[in-house]
Amino acid sequence: MKKGIHPNYHTVEILMTDGTTFLTRSCYKKDKLVLEIDSKSHPFFTGKQMLVDTAGRVERFNKRLEKSQQMKEAKKK
Repeated sequence: MKKGIHPNYHTVEILMTDGTTFLTRSCYKKDKLVLEIDSKSHPFFTGKQMLVDTAGRVERFNKRLEKSQQMKEAKKK
């Protein structure tokens, strides 16, 4: 193998959101990686996922959909 072209592969400590840690090997530049979200806290894995309608996005989408369907019907006539 050529020297000087490969990344530094070293041991990295991973800190999970619940405080648990484990060691793995990685090309990550630092010696410690702190996760902001993982499978123990992500809504998909915990089942606590909520659909949040912020600023009426669903209503705006439904209005656009209705308008496009009306335009399609008008073209057919």
